[in-house]
Amino acid sequence: VVCYCIFKTEGSKTGPKKMDEEKKRFIERGSHKGKGIAVFTSGGDSQGMNAAVRAVVRMGIYLGCKVFFIKEGYQGMVDGGNNIVEANWSSVSSIIHKGGTVIGSARCADFRERTGRQKAAKNLVEKGITNLVVIGGDGSLTGANLFRQEWPSLLDSLLQNGEITKEQREKYKYLHIAGLVGSIDNDFCGTDMTIGTDSALHRIIEAIDAIVSTAYSHQRTFIMEVMGRHCGYLALVAALTSEADFVFIPEWPPERDWANKMCKKLLQERAAGQRLNIIIVAEGAIDRDGVPITAEKVKQVVVDNLKQDTRITVLGHVQRGGSPSAFDRVLGCRMGAEAVMALMEATPDTEACVVSLDGNQAVRLPLMECVERTKAVAQAMADKKWELAVQLRGRSFARNLETYKMLTRLKPPRSAFDESGKGLEGYTLAVMHIGAPACGMNAAVRSFVRNCIYRGDTVYGIHDGVEGLIAGNVQVMKWSDVTGWVGQGGAMLGTKRTLPGQRVPQIAARLKEFKIQALLIIGGFEAYQAGIQLTENRSNFPEFCIPIVVIPSTISNNVPGTEFSLGCDTALNEITEICDR
Repeated sequence: VVCYCIFKTEGSKTGPKKMDEEKKRFIERGSHKGKGIAVFTSGGDSQGMNAAVRAVVRMGIYLGCKVFFIKEGYQGMVDGGNNIVEANWSSVSSIIHKGGTVIGSARCADFRERTGRQKAAKNLVEKGITNLVVIGGDGSLTGANLFRQEWPSLLDSLLQNGEITKEQREKYKYLHIAGLVGSIDNDFCGTDMTIGTDSALHRIIEAIDAIVSTAYSHQRTFIMEVMGRHCGYLALVAALTSEADFVFIPEWPPERDWANKMCKKLLQERAAGQRLNIIIVAEGAIDRDGVPITAEKVKQVVVDNLKQDTRITVLGHVQRGGSPSAFDRVLGCRMGAEAVMALMEATPDTEACVVSLDGNQAVRLPLMECVERTKAVAQAMADKKWELAVQLRGRSFARNLETYKMLTRLKPPRSAFDESGKGLEGYTLAVMHIGAPACGMNAAVRSFVRNCIYRGDTVYGIHDGVEGLIAGNVQVMKWSDVTGWVGQGGAMLGTKRTLPGQRVPQIAARLKEFKIQALLIIGGFEAYQAGIQLTENRSNFPEFCIPIVVIPSTISNNVPGTEFSLGCDTALNEITEICDR
């Protein structure tokens, strides 16, 4: 059986039942005429917030609602007046590509007091607003939930003071809340990605790519400090995608003798011919005793022990700035539209929800349940329960951490080989490309090669696709052969669109010659076709009776069975960047 590596979740299944559900959810234009919705951004800004604001406004107008901006977050809600203005379709034109938030964001001490929330309630009632879309972090969402819980008593106080009428008290007696998480740190539990995280990662990777060239020239060690006071997601993923030599994050502090281990690793890499080193430090990094590990502290260790030319780069608010990535624009649009749908479908008994990303689907989750899980991570770190902290961050975070630790080893573990140096597992696998090149191919090959070697297997790299295999252009891949591949575009192994066709016997002969027991094909639709052609000839050639896996890799994202293929995200970012110009 040909296996296809697909990027898909349970929520993305299609079929008659799913299609029926989608038809039932279709809401006609103007079906919720007269309802009042307001959208505001609170806390730290993040790229993609404007896309979410735009989606809320236009979805609300489409459904017939009166949609309002609340400017300057909770402060604008408390102050009222010109801070709460009705939006129209053109109000959100040409904002999707802008960073930050066009309606402003501010910290508000007044809203923390009941008197401030009472003023906010009065301002909302005067505008006929009973539905709120909150875009912010866990603090902003928690404040919104408290506001919702107090809403009946706040209206009673306003009625008693003569600030609203009985008719208003009855008409606006329910307040519904839908939250969207806007945070570059990706520090909210319950969602795979928060609005702004992907763009912040782009800023970090761009900075690292720029630093690498000067570091290489002068054989320097660079220490990059990135945001993440309570969450190490940005630092971890940046380290994974840049092949950083060491990373410090708050959820998984280094071992107590980290200074010696780090220096030993840096020395080994320089001895192996590496001209530069990159170390990434999250601003909230700590050691096992909870003592902060700063970029300055790391630099001091490197300079004192290795005498290397070491520099620090603090990216700071650069990570928040700039235009949002294509992913954040789509994420903001989808989450904003889903938030409006959630409010329109809410009943008096519906609890406040947060719109999250699960796989590739926008889903609704209980807001306070997610907030409590987020707080549990902080508590686990305070209690020094590091494994629990990583677990609470979610499976994706834990897998990223394990992948980073495995892929950034200087060489495979001794436990993977016997005394003669032969792999213990003993399988022989091969990897090749078929089809057009796409960004991400090299990162996939690097991960595959090192995973195989880590297990004690032998892995072959087949150059130039089918033609290279037939010509015997095959090499044993070593751990160091794929160093530096993760950030390279194109296909380092080479790729061609040629399919097996009539040359199946030659391919079978090569597989037999190299004793290949499993084959990974990375490519687009041609890779699918090649895999099928090989399996269709299994009855004639036993060499094809092996596991064959295909990883979809095409910028067109036009292959079946997966929602994303390698390369399409990079291509989208290039397109949006050109359009922005």
